Amino acid sequence: MNTFVADERRTLERMLDHQRQEVAALLADLDDTEARARLVPSLTTPLSLVKHATFVEKVWFHSRVAGVPRAELGLPDTVDESFVLDPQDTVDSVRAAFLAACEHSRTVAASHDLDEEFPWHRGPVSLRYVYAHLVAELARHAGHGDILVEQIRSRRS
Repeated sequence: MNTFVADERRTLERMLDHQRQEVAALLADLDDTEARARLVPSLTTPLSLVKHATFVEKVWFHSRVAGVPRAELGLPDTVDESFVLDPQDTVDSVRAAFLAACEHSRTVAASHDLDEEFPWHRGPVSLRYVYAHLVAELARHAGHGDILVEQIRSRRS
């Protein structure tokens, strides 16, 4: 089967899964110290990008689509807080949390139609929009992370 020819839903799912893989791969060969390296003034590190991506999955799929209140999911109140690393956050724990969030997101999405609408502060959004939004957001963060990881790896030489 040609993986580049599929119906709309399967195409969106594949594109999102590809970006999820790119985000998870940011931590592939980094140790905990490298993954926490701050190379920019913001809280953006490879580890914090993956932690933020977990937040994004949970906000959009676990809360918005599944209808579970953010507080019940233990989500921070602001986007900036989603980049904050706790002392116990490690490459393994953050990667595992991200992959588990993605798997739950797939389960949540599977029971909804692309045209189904969900509340958002800017107005209702369809599941189709949620997929497209996450593809764009995760691709952007994977690109940020690629640059950081390249800089970290160059320090090893």
